[in-house]
Formats: sequence, C-alpha cells, structure tokens
Amino acid sequence: MSEQDTSQESIRQAASESVASGEGIRERVRELTLQALQARRLDLHGMREVMRAMTEGISLGAQKRGGDVREALSEAFAGLDQAVSKAAHASSLALKEMSARGREFTDTELKQGLERMRAMEGDLLSAVRDVSQATGGAVKKEWEHLSAHAQHAGTDTGRVVSQTVRDFSARMTSAMGESAVAGMDAARQFGERFAALTSGILAGMSEALRKDRDGKS
Repeated sequence: MSEQDTSQESIRQAASESVASGEGIRERVRELTLQALQARRLDLHGMREVMRAMTEGISLGAQKRGGDVREALSEAFAGLDQAVSKAAHASSLALKEMSARGREFTDTELKQGLERMRAMEGDLLSAVRDVSQATGGAVKKEWEHLSAHAQHAGTDTGRVVSQTVRDFSARMTSAMGESAVAGMDAARQFGERFAALTSGILAGMSEALRKDRDGKS
C-alpha cells in the first residue's frame, strides 16, 4: 500500500498480505496501521474506519494460512494494538500540550478529549468482535479467544487511556459534574484542533520508530 493510497480496500488488501506472508506480522501490521492512521484525520470516524479495514484484512490473511492461525492472529492483533496505543499516546500528549498553552482549554473540552480517548479501546475491541461474527472456522474461534483475553487482561491502548485519565483525574471530576454543554460549533472546533495536533505528534512518533528500526536493520 502506497502512502497516497489508503482507501478501505487498499488497507484491507495490505493487511491481508501482511498476515498471509507470515513474515514479521506484528511489525508489518503496526507499520501499516500507523501509516493508515496518519493518512486519515485522527477523529473517531477515521480511526474506526482504519480499525475495521485492518481487522477485516487480518482476518482474510489468516484464512489463507495453514495451521498457525492462532499465532498469526495473535501477532497481528498485537501489532494493531501497538499502533492504536501510539495514537492514544499521541492524543494524551496533545491534551497535555493544549492544557499547557496560554489559553487553557475548558473542562467541557477536556471531557470531550478524554471521551475520544476512551472510545479508542472500545472501538478496537468492537472491530475484533464484528469481524469474528463475520467469519467462521478456526479464524472465528481464535478471534473470539483474542477478544475474550483482551477484555479480561486489557490492551496497550486501554492502559495508555487509563493513565491519561488518572493524570487528569482532578479536572475530569470537575468536568463530569459540569452542567454546561459546549455548543456544536465549539465542540467541532475543539475536535479539529485536537485531531490536527494529535496527527502531528503521531507522525513524529512514527518517524522516530522508523529511524530506530532502520538503525537496527
């Protein structure tokens, strides 16, 4: 998949090929997911589209494998989770940077940012659950196993989100009790600023990962 071509079908195909190849599945899925996330607006809709296309492609690739479906799906899910956790980390840094700027954002905006982050792990697990229901056989069984384990043990993404909530716990409590609700235009403007800042931070983190990988190769 080229950096310019990040349509849903291209993401699915690239994910399928990454898993079917059997080589460096975790790293390939992580890189592919990061690439797709950076090419999209990092809002909830864009992230959900990437997660859904990736899980569908991973499932298709696993169906092409022989008896090592469990290992292939486990590695692919780990790579997907690592990429989404990087996006969650970038979102956390974006919240902290916005808070540290001259105009400190409001409690209502803080609540909106935290809710966006909380949705990340849920959307990741929902994508796995949806794709497991759409397939069958060994692939379905292993998806269900992965989903149950992630629900019980948590994910890298969930741990990043939980830490961010703890970091903002005092202000979050204030935000939850606030009765005023931001207008639609104000909420949209905040969402755009948040997504743009998060995208920039994620791009920097991904570039650092690539340099580190290239330096070790």
